[in-house]
Amino acid sequence: MTASPPDTSTDVATLSFEQARDELVRVVAELEQGAPTLEESLALWERGEALAARCEEWLLGAKRRLDAARSAPATDTARES
Repeated sequence: MTASPPDTSTDVATLSFEQARDELVRVVAELEQGAPTLEESLALWERGEALAARCEEWLLGAKRRLDAARSAPATDTARES
């Protein structure tokens, strides 16, 4: 049984982290099973690269937000704890 092909019509830039991650998992599984043609393998690889970049983009954004929150001055409520 082969995995269903990824929906390559969806623009990667519009995907949430979870959507990109889940599709990337499907793409990797498909590549591991071996696509029927070289052209399909290349298309899957390119899609996977774009999905991995999107996931990294989300993770870097989350890290920036965490770093900003950590470096923000403590509020009065936090000091009382």
